[in-house]
Amino acid sequence: MDRQGKIMKTFRKELWFDIKQRRELINITPQVDNCIKESGIKEGLCLVNAMHISASVFINDDESGLHHDFEIWLEKLAPEKPHKQYRHNGFEDNADAHLKRTIMGREVTVAITNGSLDFGPWEQIFYGEFDGKRRKRVLVKIIGE
Repeated sequence: MDRQGKIMKTFRKELWFDIKQRRELINITPQVDNCIKESGIKEGLCLVNAMHISASVFINDDESGLHHDFEIWLEKLAPEKPHKQYRHNGFEDNADAHLKRTIMGREVTVAITNGSLDFGPWEQIFYGEFDGKRRKRVLVKIIGE
């Protein structure tokens, strides 16, 4: 209960994605918007986080040139190959995915105002997968009233 005697509500939902490629950027803003509507929460906070150590959730512009630039930049910082360059690679070959996730971040928290994500211009929420080709998930947790 808050200071005015209102009960805080919580909402939790997992969003699942079938990742077709090793690396993908997916705009998940519409799915997060649907979660807010489903929750009925009008004022509060929305946490969105990747549930996989090789994936990221971040906020940026939904522009294809920028997405291409992310791919080039991340590959320069943590190239996938040669796999032997990474001590982690043995049983798996995804050390670069772990590093890319660290660079791009695990989660975002966005204010909810009047039942909507309180974004600046052009802001969108993205799921970035760096070791895909299988089913992956994102957690949406909303608190508020």
